[in-house]
Amino acid sequence: MEHISVLREEVLRALDPKPNEDFIDCTVNGGGHAKAILEKTAPSGRLLGIDWNQRVIENCKLKIDNFTERTVLICDNFAHLEKIAKKEGFGSVDGILFDLGISSWHLERSGKGFSFLRDEPLDMRYGAEYQISNLKTQNFLTAEKIINKWSEKEIEKNLREYGQEKFSKTIARKIVQAREIKPIATTFQLVDIIKQAIPTRYQHQRIHFATRTFQAIRIAVNDELNNLKTALPQAVNILKTQGRLVVISFHSLEDGIVKNFLRDSVKNGFLKPLNAKPMLASKAELMANKRARSAKLRAAIKI
Repeated sequence: MEHISVLREEVLRALDPKPNEDFIDCTVNGGGHAKAILEKTAPSGRLLGIDWNQRVIENCKLKIDNFTERTVLICDNFAHLEKIAKKEGFGSVDGILFDLGISSWHLERSGKGFSFLRDEPLDMRYGAEYQISNLKTQNFLTAEKIINKWSEKEIEKNLREYGQEKFSKTIARKIVQAREIKPIATTFQLVDIIKQAIPTRYQHQRIHFATRTFQAIRIAVNDELNNLKTALPQAVNILKTQGRLVVISFHSLEDGIVKNFLRDSVKNGFLKPLNAKPMLASKAELMANKRARSAKLRAAIKI
């Protein structure tokens, strides 16, 4: 399934790209937003695209094939945004986009255990190959390590804080009990354990019963919230005056970080809000792409 970029028209409205302007897409994913921006910034506007996974970068290249001469694609963590931007000649730009949603490729084709609907090894690293190539340590955190090595108390805290899982205690207890019998190595093993821990009436809700646990583990593995907290002030530093910052979040933890950062930046005189309330997907988009249902777009202008 091809990755469909959410809130495409809302992103263009918020970023307002014009001919010859330069932009940074901190999460290029399938390249949908990047292509839309490049179309608006012809003939000579440039785009720096960042993603933590080289395969995602390669997929993006195919999407923006007609714009390669105006595009720089870098495999890295957006927590290093300012360093990357200055190195690649994007030290001052007209707009920056963060789309914090997990791509369809990661869920359906990475083989890293992001989806509870596929039986795969418990890894959940966005940038596994990047880590191997660029980091000195080989002691990487994976989902398998969290599930099999962390204490029951640590697992419970992770599920409660990062997954907002109401059954965090019973799930953590079941995980520890199960791993004492044999190591938990695959997604389906973990899903079965979660199912045993959750009351039957909660197993057939609109949201899958494993969603919050998988979210919590993925956030911890990739240090997602700290990466976001690190990157946002760097983005403001790189923006030109009147440059625009646009962030799409998909759950309340991300959105809370973005909301608080924008509020503080407005209060301190760095930014001016573009929208009083977050932009949401239209009914038409929700019908075409159910992933858009939880997307919230917040935007601001540098002053």
